[in-house]
Amino acid sequence: MDLTTSFEDAIPAAIRGPYDFAEVRNAAAILNATNPDAFAEVVGVLGGFRLQKLDITEPGGRKSRAAIRIDEMFRVLGWREAQQDLRIISRQTLQPYRPAGEKKPTVIETEVLNFGYKVDNAKGRFVLDVEWNAKDGNLDRDLGIYRALYDAGVIDGAMIVTRVFAGIRDLAIKLGRPGAFNSTTTTTMDKLTPRMYRGSAGGCPVLAVAITERCYAP
Repeated sequence: MDLTTSFEDAIPAAIRGPYDFAEVRNAAAILNATNPDAFAEVVGVLGGFRLQKLDITEPGGRKSRAAIRIDEMFRVLGWREAQQDLRIISRQTLQPYRPAGEKKPTVIETEVLNFGYKVDNAKGRFVLDVEWNAKDGNLDRDLGIYRALYDAGVIDGAMIVTRVFAGIRDLAIKLGRPGAFNSTTTTTMDKLTPRMYRGSAGGCPVLAVAITERCYAP
């Protein structure tokens, strides 16, 4: 699947500067057109976020300082963590076979429940996850969720905020934490883009934004 570049028109150059971007299916243009208020808030958050020294030098727990701060920026704008449960009902109508004495159709209903599709931030028909330094398997989970929600007609598109590998690793070395951000099995743009290339999100438009060393504000 080819990557697209609609983010170049949808997001001002001054906002794009500290980040790297990738997208499929013109995600930025679609999200801007279908969820303009929410997309404007995303642009505002990107413009207001900067890496702090402690984001790099302080070891993270279950969730890192950077991810917590980004989530909080969305929370105050009305975005919320959300769990999406899907209920699918299939109805089969069997027509009567008169020679067998059948007089009316037979209806067979089957219900399937899918529990636990969870995203970090949701607003309207737009969902967004922050994957700063988690296990890279989270990316498969996220993209699979986006695919399911999009196929069910629940969302118009999705976004992942992650980080670059080399630039953040080099920044950690510069700030005195040489062993940090050195794993090749964590969530980075380098791990995300191949999954986007192979269409892991199906038909769902996905915008990926990577925090780079250019986001650092001493």
